[in-house]
Amino acid sequence: MGTLKLPERRVCKAVGQPRSTQRYKATKVETDKPLVAAMQELAGKNPRFGYRRIHAMLEREGFRAGPDRVHRLWRKHGLRVPRKVHKRRRLGTSKNGITRLQARRIDHVWTYDFVKDQTLDGRSIKILTVVDEYTRECLALVVARSITAAAVAGVLRGLFASRGVPGHIRSDNGPEFIARSVRDWLEENRVGPLYIEPGAPWQNGVGESFNGKLRDECLNMELFTSLAEARVVIEDYREHYNQHRPHSSLNYHTPAAFAAACRQAPPLRLAALASAPSPACTPRETSVDFLTVPLI
Repeated sequence: MGTLKLPERRVCKAVGQPRSTQRYKATKVETDKPLVAAMQELAGKNPRFGYRRIHAMLEREGFRAGPDRVHRLWRKHGLRVPRKVHKRRRLGTSKNGITRLQARRIDHVWTYDFVKDQTLDGRSIKILTVVDEYTRECLALVVARSITAAAVAGVLRGLFASRGVPGHIRSDNGPEFIARSVRDWLEENRVGPLYIEPGAPWQNGVGESFNGKLRDECLNMELFTSLAEARVVIEDYREHYNQHRPHSSLNYHTPAAFAAACRQAPPLRLAALASAPSPACTPRETSVDFLTVPLI
């Protein structure tokens, strides 16, 4: 399709547009450039200042611009006060990872973590998993819409009362685990928390392995219509996992059977455990005390 070369006067007359409008060139953009540059510089130096305070500083520097104009340019150029960032205290270290600090007996080291899923109506559910790292037993699967730090302490309190107090408990730096109330409560019960390094889930290998099995063998296979149904199904999986599912790291014994064999074994002195594990616990190849592995 070709183009017609027509005089400007004739085209403007045909469309009913004044020639002055056709020839008009906006100058506001050019006049705004110094003001916008000054605004951006002040906002960069004072990131917590809003447009009203910046407007006052612009007036002090000699710019003649009303607050509405400053606000319009402020929004147009994407200037805004950054949202406040809540600093999180990172307690983890690679020294607390499973490679260096390894469980050597039943109830020596527990691990806990969260797994998320949802019900049919799209509402999320949160699952607290607690596992004995030595026997691979799943001690608890708590399902709720939300689980606070106080709820985590309540679950541990029940496990401590029914099973006994572990020597250590390993976790990531989740806010429910590093909460001051949880740390103080663990200290009162003489349980050493082992916080892994942030962004290093492999340092909590037993917990991550169990979470993967839970998702692959249960959560991905079930569509929960309600929270009550999720609790029943997930608790049934815990019973199946402990009592009937052979575990490869236990020489294909079930966690419950391996734990029973460990409880029946005669107690050994701590010095002999590293070199002479109990015969009843031979399915596990890693029945040694905390290992110190040098960095390479």
